[in-house]
Amino acid sequence: MTTGPDHLEEFTPYLMNRIMARYNKGVEEALKEVGITVAQMRALAVLTESGPCTINTLSVLTVIKQSTLSRTLDTMETAGLIRREADSKDSRIRHIQLTDTGRHVHETAWPAMLQMQEVMLSALSPDDRKMMNDLLLRVFYNIRQHDF
Repeated sequence: MTTGPDHLEEFTPYLMNRIMARYNKGVEEALKEVGITVAQMRALAVLTESGPCTINTLSVLTVIKQSTLSRTLDTMETAGLIRREADSKDSRIRHIQLTDTGRHVHETAWPAMLQMQEVMLSALSPDDRKMMNDLLLRVFYNIRQHDF
């Protein structure tokens, strides 16, 4: 099998990775204005939607390696965006939750995420967007290794 740019564009994982890299690059500047990184925004978004969770769960939902996420959370905690609280039954487990400041930063930064999504999907009709999302969810639920 020959590989090259024409063939790679037919390889779905490659294409998905390139799309997300461009999306992330597009939102980086807007997030810098708010004072956060793409990884921090992922954590804020997950915590906003899912509520408090452990670093293991947050690592899966943000698609960030646990060691990288731990450093990201250190920075976020110092900035007052999150706080870590010991589990009442097992003090080795920490639950990560948003602070009011973190919630405010998320609300401030989220429009940039939506705007970049609009740019990314502007060539698609509303029906195409729904179909693409439905297909991606089917792929996601087929390949996932966790219950979340």
